[in-house]
Amino acid sequence: MKNNIRNVRKSMKLSQEGLANKCGVTRQTINAIENNKYDPTLALAFKLSIHLNTQIDKLFFYEEDME
Repeated sequence: MKNNIRNVRKSMKLSQEGLANKCGVTRQTINAIENNKYDPTLALAFKLSIHLNTQIDKLFFYEEDME
């Protein structure tokens, strides 16, 4: 799964730490999600959507590996 969290977060001039605090997770968690190293739980995905004021399907999308 891929995401647009970094782009949306930066457009809101929000730091990883700031977003993490709003969502109740660590900055490292936000970093891992943005770098596609961790897929958030559904609950966290909804929190991200709420705090980034963006529909969840605009934040996350499925991209199949074409290897």
